[in-house]
Amino acid sequence: MNKKCPNCNLISFGSVKTCPRCKTALIETENITSKRNFLKSEFVRRVEVFLFALAFTLCGFYISLVLSAAPLDTNEGIKVQRAINILKEKGFDDEAFLLEHLTSFRRSDNWLNMSVKKENAYAATNFPFEVMTLYPEFFSRSTDDTERAAILLHEAKHLEGKGESAAYEYTWLNRKRLGWTLQKYGASEVWLNVRSQTRDYAPNLFVCEGKEFGDCTE
Repeated sequence: MNKKCPNCNLISFGSVKTCPRCKTALIETENITSKRNFLKSEFVRRVEVFLFALAFTLCGFYISLVLSAAPLDTNEGIKVQRAINILKEKGFDDEAFLLEHLTSFRRSDNWLNMSVKKENAYAATNFPFEVMTLYPEFFSRSTDDTERAAILLHEAKHLEGKGESAAYEYTWLNRKRLGWTLQKYGASEVWLNVRSQTRDYAPNLFVCEGKEFGDCTE
């Protein structure tokens, strides 16, 4: 048993007879566990304050990304949903879920994206905030909903936290499953750009002599 001072409430070990602080005779009390003391400690309170401040900061950062960029218009939103539906139909359930339920789509750069140089970009994703910017080229240069689905499939990998190499390789390896094939789209601007960029980021897929563009997946 621990002992508690009836005068100043100081807790002492059971072997102590008088309070070290005020010299009052001690009385026995229940054991005070280290866990109880820890949960009420100044350290825990500091951690709680830090976590609250962190959550508040991240929430503010997310809101600033969303509000500093323009939302999609109605027609653009319809096209995006059609592309997501294709992903669902082809069995890309995880990617479609991220795009449909967790992503905030914008049609212009937010303040963070404005500071990054972009070339030949159809879209940009801010991970882990799941904010995706779809540039005018996403709509104007893609042939149809299937090509837009291919671009979204690539960006969905970024929503998962994957880098460019993984995103390009995954999309290229799954293009036939998506219905995005050389026979139908081989002359499109999006196809040619993505194939070239995929070779830059995943050169291991383009080492087969005798195949068009050295593409081992054809």
